[in-house]
Amino acid sequence: MKKISDIDIKDKKVIVRCDYNVPIKDGKILDDTRIVKSLKTINYILEKASKLIILSHLGRIKVEEDKKNNSLKPVCDHLSNLLNRKVVFCTYEDDINTAIDNNDIIMLENTRFFDLDNNKESNCDEELSKYFASFGDVFINDAFGVAHRKAASNVGITKYIESTNGFLIEEEVNNLDKLLDNPKKPYILIMGGKKVSDKIKVIDNLIEKCDKILIGGAMVYTFLKASNLNIGSSFYEEEYLDYSKNLLDKYNDKIVLISDNYVLSNGKHICKNIDDMLDSDVGLDIGDNSIERFKEEILKAKTVFVNGPMGLFEEGFSLGTEEVLKALNKIDAYVVIGGGDTVNAVNKLLPNNSFVLSTGGGASLEYLEGKGLPGVVEG
Repeated sequence: MKKISDIDIKDKKVIVRCDYNVPIKDGKILDDTRIVKSLKTINYILEKASKLIILSHLGRIKVEEDKKNNSLKPVCDHLSNLLNRKVVFCTYEDDINTAIDNNDIIMLENTRFFDLDNNKESNCDEELSKYFASFGDVFINDAFGVAHRKAASNVGITKYIESTNGFLIEEEVNNLDKLLDNPKKPYILIMGGKKVSDKIKVIDNLIEKCDKILIGGAMVYTFLKASNLNIGSSFYEEEYLDYSKNLLDKYNDKIVLISDNYVLSNGKHICKNIDDMLDSDVGLDIGDNSIERFKEEILKAKTVFVNGPMGLFEEGFSLGTEEVLKALNKIDAYVVIGGGDTVNAVNKLLPNNSFVLSTGGGASLEYLEGKGLPGVVEG
């Protein structure tokens, strides 16, 4: 992997691709983790380069109306505050080259605005890649969150300009490598979120390396259903029942499922054993006994990877996620939190923590699946 120290940026115009795809409501940034994580690379560039041009995407742009809620202007203003320096915001209708000549730091508008024209950004259009490259002398990719995507602004651009990786990508890859190469034992995976289908390849790649897999979130109900247990009206994936059953049969000693859960009954959170589920019940969080069972395994762990919350924490079913996080924060272990929803849960429920927070959702998962990432510049 090529590193930022491998390239000379002194007095050059440097383009950096960041991942500023952050949650914004009413113009206010709700979680600036990804912005803060980019500062090491940005400050390094500012110390050496003559100009800094920042690229990023935000959200998905499918129709013209999407532009209104997905402008990077609030991000630009927030970054200015963090740096205590003026960051000039440019739309694609502005004279960008003149703005670069007259200012030290430029942020261009959402790169995905070009997706309204035949998905040029997301499809890695050649002319768009050349256009982005034309603004600088050197390109630094620091957008780990989209390193699994092949877009014009993170992959296509590298064909037309000297390129390398930023500190964040280097850090993310090194952190994830510790989960793949001789992790300290016991090594546990804690998997949650909604779908088994999102986690299959990660499970398949890591199950031989790990000692236990603790499964919560909505995805556990597919495993429970595959075990012929009554899950009421809880969400499950019919097409992954066979996969779940085969995994349970082969790795029964490694997989820990929940024995109880919280359901919503007459406006109250009620903890029920799985055996006592009514047909109308919907499981929304792991239960008290399951929390204690998960804690037993957590207390033994030396390496942990967490992907997915234990319940619907955004809607008040946060007990399971919070208790698991608190237990993880007490142990002397290497703990990596991956996935946007999981990182958001950590920032909301346990902001003072000792975890490694990965900025890559899909990118982290694909790397742990054993896939190469097209957005990582090779040395």
